[in-house]
Amino acid sequence: MPHYVEPLFRPPSEARSLIFQITIGCSQNHCNFCGMYKGKKFRLKPVGEVRDEIVSLPSQYRSQVDRVFLADGDALVYPFDGLMAILDDLAAFFPRLARVGSYASPNSLTTKSAAELALLRGKGLSILYFGLESGDDLTLKSISKGFDAATMAELALKARGAGIKLSVTAILGLAGSRRSLDHALATAAWVNLVNPEYFSLLTLFHRHNDDFIRTLQQCSRRELMLEAREIVYNLNPTRTILRSNHVSNFLNLAGSYPKDRERIIAAVDGAMERAARVPGFLDGVPENGEEYY
Repeated sequence: MPHYVEPLFRPPSEARSLIFQITIGCSQNHCNFCGMYKGKKFRLKPVGEVRDEIVSLPSQYRSQVDRVFLADGDALVYPFDGLMAILDDLAAFFPRLARVGSYASPNSLTTKSAAELALLRGKGLSILYFGLESGDDLTLKSISKGFDAATMAELALKARGAGIKLSVTAILGLAGSRRSLDHALATAAWVNLVNPEYFSLLTLFHRHNDDFIRTLQQCSRRELMLEAREIVYNLNPTRTILRSNHVSNFLNLAGSYPKDRERIIAAVDGAMERAARVPGFLDGVPENGEEYY
């Protein structure tokens, strides 16, 4: 059976997936806003160990698996030959397997050529979850992302060119109230350039990142909703599905661009109108955080 080193994270859309933790932690574990893997030292799990976990699953269970997610936070950084071998094992032991996904940092995308990404796609790696966080370079510098927006766009387009779907995330409130508009406009422009298949909004919340949060003039709920509105108003991708269904969000949005653009904007406006009827709600700062990790 798979052996997990907790905590274990996965995207909301991988809720039905079988998870194999082929790396422990994140190779790019210096982003100061993110506390997901701060308690882990990054390492690779050997191919043989991953294979043993795959083989150990009962055959009657393996026949039911159609989705696999490769964890931890940056599994794409796994050496190319080893990752190809793992994908071969997954295909051999899960006859109904239709999709393999993984988180991918910009750092991990620098470790794979366009040709290698295409080969990985051919072996079944069909979607990567990419943390953009912001399209604004000053915000990216403030969070120690390690890459500017233009470089991340080049890396993301390399993955898309290899036929791999991208699910991109950005974080509301990440720039604080002073640079909220810059963050929103630059993020929308980045999405318009890259045209990822999926784009999700998260909201900044507390998880081993209090030192970073103290550097911000945190956004109120009103400012967060206005930031979200600025993003969805300025989005104009060719074909992108928008979601804001992460546990950190208090504003849930769903739809496809460009088809549902007006409806999504109206949903934000309607939510703000309803929230304004609750005294003090919009002026408050969300205090949500990770309960366990």
